[in-house]
Amino acid sequence: MPPVIHILDDDDAVRDSLSLLLESHGFNVKSYPSADAFARNYIPGGHACLILDHHLPGMTGLDYLASVVKSGANLPVILITGGADPVIRKRAQDLGVVAFFEKPVNEVPLLAAIGDALGAHSG
Repeated sequence: MPPVIHILDDDDAVRDSLSLLLESHGFNVKSYPSADAFARNYIPGGHACLILDHHLPGMTGLDYLASVVKSGANLPVILITGGADPVIRKRAQDLGVVAFFEKPVNEVPLLAAIGDALGAHSG
């Protein structure tokens, strides 16, 4: 079974474009418009990673990630954001984010980051 890439972003266009890109590269993609939707539908385990938007309705992606980390989940995370500052980058690093991209995300480095994330969390 191909790895699952979870996309958590409230922007339909971002979810759709990332889904099409990743599916064209053989990934199984599941997308979610909110942290609540992800929490309700995510089943831990398997070969997977999460592409997480920093700006979500009601909270930041990093606030959500902090709760996921606290719960003990071990899912590699790639953070994307429309605008970043050093504080966001530092907090992302502290929370174990494996890669950080500003929108619009370039395909080549994103695919490389996904490969690195999946490789580091396999087996």
